[in-house]
Order: sequence, then C-alpha cells, then structure tokens
Amino acid sequence: MSTSIEQEIVKLLHNGDKKAITLLYENYSDTLYGVILKVITDTDLAQDALQETFVKVWKKGKTYDVKKAKLFTWLYRIAYNTAIDKVRSQSNKTSKEVQIETSNVYRLTTKSLNEDVIDIKTHLKSIDEKYQIVINALFFEGLTQQEASDELDIPLGTIKSRLKIGLRELKKIYNPELKKS
Repeated sequence: MSTSIEQEIVKLLHNGDKKAITLLYENYSDTLYGVILKVITDTDLAQDALQETFVKVWKKGKTYDVKKAKLFTWLYRIAYNTAIDKVRSQSNKTSKEVQIETSNVYRLTTKSLNEDVIDIKTHLKSIDEKYQIVINALFFEGLTQQEASDELDIPLGTIKSRLKIGLRELKKIYNPELKKS
C-alpha cells in the first residue's frame, strides 16, 4: 500500500468523508478478513465481524492518531478485538441457552407461587422512577446490566447502584419489618 493512499484515507477519515470506508474496504478488507478468520472459524460470523470492524473504524475514524499507530496496526487491533468479542458473545449465548428438559418451569404448581409477589409490577410503581426503569430493563426486558447501560445511556456503575437500591426498596414493601431497622 502506498503511503499517499494511506495518507488520503487518514485525511478522509478525519474529515468524516464516506470515501474513506470505500478505500479502506478496497485496500484492507481481505487482510482484515484473514486476521478475523484466525480467531473465528465460522465464515458467516467472520463476515459479521468484518462488517462490525468497518462500522467501528468509521465511528472512531476522527479519533485515529497517526502518531500512536500506523493505519494498518490500528485497523488490525480493531478487527482482532472485534473477532474476540464476537467469539465471546457467541460462547455466552450458547452457555445461556435454556435446557428445557432440566428446567422445572413446567412443574410449577399454583401452590409453589408466592401470591404476595405476583403483583410485583404494581409494587414496582411505588418506588422512585429511576429505580423502576432499571429493574424493568433488567428483569422484565431481560437486558444485561451492560446492555441496560448502553440502552438507557446510564453509566454501568449507576445501573448497579440503582438496581441495588431499587431491590432494597422492593424488599421493604414485601418485608415490612425491614422498615423498622
């Protein structure tokens, strides 16, 4: 790759010009795909990771600093890290799959349900809204704490704090003796 093309790409990236992505793809996609394939063996997942790499490059393009790393080194790191993240997310998905044959969800009887807890959504409305939003996202929408942080645009530490406080407030509703202490 000639230095002039690399300099042109960097200039276009810094200016937010979409031509940068076209040039990056034409000049680096095969190499970056090879990097990704060393981490991910599934070609469909590797293609997804390549696409995610270019999205990240586009989003971070204005912050690329030629003094810190050569363009290819920067692209390589993004592609490699994206591939690793993809592998981790895939292994998390497969490890979290519900095993229906070992689940006892179908064996619950009405006697095993605590009737006081069935109205949790009603009680949830009685606590501060900022705690309601977090608890709703985590328990009723099924988001992870990180996903809730991203989705709600709230720092992860704040999500954790609001969850803890919100659950403590709900506990006071279900166990009134806690209010006394």
